[in-house]
Amino acid sequence: MPAASATFSTPSRWRRFTCMMYEGVLLFGVVFLAGYLFDTLTQSRNALMFRHGRQAVLFVAIGVYFLASWSKRGQTLPMKTWNIRLVDRRGEPPAMAKLLARYLLMWPLPLLGALLVLAASRVTGYGSTDLFIVFTPFTLFIWTWFDPDRQFLHDRLAGTRLVNVAPTPGKP
Repeated sequence: MPAASATFSTPSRWRRFTCMMYEGVLLFGVVFLAGYLFDTLTQSRNALMFRHGRQAVLFVAIGVYFLASWSKRGQTLPMKTWNIRLVDRRGEPPAMAKLLARYLLMWPLPLLGALLVLAASRVTGYGSTDLFIVFTPFTLFIWTWFDPDRQFLHDRLAGTRLVNVAPTPGKP
């Protein structure tokens, strides 16, 4: 692991944050399309009909988006824009098993954050507290303050890492 740390530089938290924001915009389209297809095919008329089935379909759709993007070049479109690449500890493209592990491991912290927001809402009695759920994806950054390489916890556990890549020549 020390060789990888010396060879590859880690993108700043700010670049990863902006990449995450861009990713959210693209994921809106993925979620909208998957949800629309699910609702059309199941003829569901409100959000509570087939709720758990919809959640499962969206989880799979988001997973397919990430796994397909990461398996090609180690980058989603936002990662390519911000010159960030996903590699394994040796700097090689990660195997599909590592990519799947990374995807599955990226969920627990935001879900725990969402559970804490729900608990705060119930304890305080203020339903408006639920609005704080929009900040729960950023719980992923907490571990980066304690990690020696500033990597995410799910990257550390999956054996992957985000690295800076040189911009493509001819692009600003």
